Amino acid sequence: MIKINEKVPDFEAKAFYKEDEHKIKLSDYSGKWVVLIFYPGDFTFVCPTELEEAAQHYHDFQELKAEVISISTDSVHTHKAWHDTSPAIQKVEYPMASDLGGHIARLFGVYIEQGEDMGRALRGTFIIDPDGVLKTIEINNNDVGRNTGETLRKLKAAQYVREHGGSLVCPASWEPGEETLKPGLDLVGKI
Repeated sequence: MIKINEKVPDFEAKAFYKEDEHKIKLSDYSGKWVVLIFYPGDFTFVCPTELEEAAQHYHDFQELKAEVISISTDSVHTHKAWHDTSPAIQKVEYPMASDLGGHIARLFGVYIEQGEDMGRALRGTFIIDPDGVLKTIEINNNDVGRNTGETLRKLKAAQYVREHGGSLVCPASWEPGEETLKPGLDLVGKI
């Protein structure tokens, strides 16, 4: 499993994107922030609420020079069928990658190896920096949905820290414009 501050190995997947099937590679997004959203499966209950919420904020991610990629172990054809029939998923403009076999999910430690949900992914969100280095990990049980606003907040915080070379860090619940911390010192003021 890839860990925080490790370079993510390049991977390739088929994806449903812009009304068609495409091959995408992580390296296609070199120089950009990447937000990976693993989810258990198409035509489920919680998943469309999460993917729709990410779709509603997709332009916010793009303004931050970040790409969103959702990933499940379903086929590209299943992604297309879901997109064609679900009003929530029709809003998705970002790539919906297919991880048949779970190779990418295993790399990120979200593949379910046994039990009732075997072969599916846990709900995992990963933020990768422009150098391909993993900066955040969030993994939930499949019955607990995520908050896209919090993912955006974490992305902004990771970008802020990167822009300041790690000399300033972000405290709990930090939002842009709020006070930051200098490691070893107190709050340094609003930036």
